[in-house]
Order: sequence, then structure tokens, then C-alpha cells
Amino acid sequence: MTRLAIDDHAALKWRITDVAPDFELLDAWALPATGRADEFQDLVDLWANMDLSRDGGSWASRMLFNLRARLGQWFGWDKDTNVLPIPGSTEASLRDRLPDDLPALPIPADTPSPFRPVFGTQHEWTAELSNSTVHAVLQLGWVPQDDGTFRGRLGVYVKPRGRFGSLYMSLIAPFRHYVVYPALMRRVDGAWRRRGQMAQ
Repeated sequence: MTRLAIDDHAALKWRITDVAPDFELLDAWALPATGRADEFQDLVDLWANMDLSRDGGSWASRMLFNLRARLGQWFGWDKDTNVLPIPGSTEASLRDRLPDDLPALPIPADTPSPFRPVFGTQHEWTAELSNSTVHAVLQLGWVPQDDGTFRGRLGVYVKPRGRFGSLYMSLIAPFRHYVVYPALMRRVDGAWRRRGQMAQ
């Protein structure tokens, strides 16, 4: 598990920076997943079918996800999931900003993740989530390494919804960094290893 410097991740030529220049790159991580250039879709599929709020994550991460869901119900934070406009914009989705050479991905009818796919390229995939606290974009990248392999990366771009959204993101930062992300990396590591064993 390696947390990356924001500047190092941002220095790469990601298409998300063209689509969402008004979003802040909040977190960047190197994922425990390496492979050939043509294996990126395997990482995307693995990610899209994970649900940390259920079995497989650490007990602490499951507790936090379930607590967040309960608070969302109590305070109505998730009442308008994926329908509110992007803060400071009239668009409800980054899909509305995509250039002609970057077609929108289909939205699966049945997925455990609340994130909705936005676009995908050979080495980049993005999905977004909007609620009453923030509009967030999850980005997966597939970056070439010195040994000829590729390694997965995770970038999280956000645009808080007002003062409360900014305060909320600040308050949950320690939980993201010390509970949620470590559990997530273990999930990715285990799933990627099992995938490799099944391919042998």
C-alpha cells in the first residue's frame, strides 16, 4: 500500500483533468495490482464489483460504511444521490461535459457501488458519486513501470458541497487514510492475487 504525492499523480496526463478542472485531487494511491497493458479492464471489473460495506472488508471499515449509511438516512445526506448539480455548475453529471472523443460509459443496472461510470480509455476509468456533502470522482489508472509491467493507481477528485461539505471531508480524512483505504488495498490485493491464480 503506497500513498502517492498529489503532485506526482497529477503530473501524469489524465483525461479527468480536462473533464473536471474545477475538482480537487484529494487522494492518490498506488494499488497492489500489476499486470500487462491489456489487463486494465480486469482491474476495472474487479473494482466495480467490490462492496466494502459487506463481508470482505475489515470490521472497522464495515462499521464506518454502515455508520455513514445510517447517518445519511438520519440527516438526508443521500436523499438526492446522483441528482444534484455539480457545485458551482448547472450540470448534474460529468457525463454532460465529455468531449466527442470520450464517449460516456453505460450505467450498469445492477451494481454494488453507488458510483456511476463516466468514461474509460485504454489506461483510465472514472466513476462519480454525488450527494448532499460532495460530488466525488473515483479514477483508476494503469501506469507503465520500469520493468515493462503496468500498475494500478487510484485517484479521488472532489468538489465539496458548500461549507458543510468541506467540513465533512476534513472530519473524515483520518478515517479514510487509516481505516478505509488500508482495508480497500487489502481487498484489491487479495482479489488480484486470486484472479492471477485462477488464470494459471
